[in-house]
Amino acid sequence: MAENIAGVFADAIATDPTRPLLTWYDDASGERTELSGATLANWVAKTANLLVDGLGLGPDDTAGVLLPPHWQTAAVLLGCWSAGLTVAAAAGPVDVLFAAADRIAEADAWPADERYALALAPFALPLREVPPGFVDYVVDVRGHGDHFTPYAPGGATDAELVAAARARAAEFGLAPGDRVLIDAGRYPDPVDWLLGPLVAGATVVLCGNLDTSRQSTRETAEKVTKRLP
Repeated sequence: MAENIAGVFADAIATDPTRPLLTWYDDASGERTELSGATLANWVAKTANLLVDGLGLGPDDTAGVLLPPHWQTAAVLLGCWSAGLTVAAAAGPVDVLFAAADRIAEADAWPADERYALALAPFALPLREVPPGFVDYVVDVRGHGDHFTPYAPGGATDAELVAAARARAAEFGLAPGDRVLIDAGRYPDPVDWLLGPLVAGATVVLCGNLDTSRQSTRETAEKVTKRLP
């Protein structure tokens, strides 16, 4: 049983890298993006390589992540953890900052030499206008390698996150093979919407701006077995 996040992620995709691991819906825009384990792993590797090869960061460095639940947020977080970075829990100086375009105003509370903005647009489209002092994440990350060997075994914070995720997975009653629908607005903590399902061996249907009138049809179409309360 893996006790670090990189190992948990590797275990989650090992059985069948082609199965849908994370399916993202945005009911405001109509977007549906489905990522297999292999596709998400590709984004994670590119993010880790951006951090390590591009920025020279690694263990003992910190990242600020001002992003809502989203498939690109999963790539950023898992990339940071794979590269050995600690994701800061509170505002303060960090080595690298990732911020959604609509949260740029909060960046002053997170001083960082390296700053990336994300449009979180359908089809991973780039920003129409990159904020001053920022680099567009989806543009920069695409130029980095598709393979990365994660740092192991992970630090104390990494182990604490895995333990917290196991506790939440047990609380939610998640089991291997579950396909769980999660309302992103109700569960902003990645321990709930990302790590909990991963440690349980479950896959995720993550819904932003959830339209509850579509929920029953979606659960049938996505073969959902469980819904977070």
